[in-house]
Amino acid sequence: SHRCDCGEQLALSKNIIGKEGGVLVYLRQEGRGIGILNKLRAYVLQDEGMDTAEANEKLGFEVDKRDISIAIQILNDIGVKSVKLLTNNPEKIEALEKSNIIVTERIPLTVKPTKDNIRYLTTKKEVMGHLLDINEEPS
Repeated sequence: SHRCDCGEQLALSKNIIGKEGGVLVYLRQEGRGIGILNKLRAYVLQDEGMDTAEANEKLGFEVDKRDISIAIQILNDIGVKSVKLLTNNPEKIEALEKSNIIVTERIPLTVKPTKDNIRYLTTKKEVMGHLLDINEEPS
């Protein structure tokens, strides 16, 4: 979707891992864990003026319903002991730091804001506490 930065973050992650090595754990948890159909319902509410967090809550869900423990289990299953974590999400950092996996570094996934995703990125930063620098003008 052009409304988020997920596709660009995935492409950037694959590029970094392709150059430096590593593991990509991709969990199919569409719409922050609410599923694709509810994600589309949330888009309707966003078109009516809600941000992504408000829309998820209006639909009866948590702001972010994803289960990061699944990724931790996958990393454990394949023998990963430490990571340079590619993320902007403080909840992912915290979950890994509480696990037996050592986070040696957090590498930000910086994408240029666009007119289609600037509102979403602002919500991620201001409401969800994501570690984002979105001061530049959207393209």
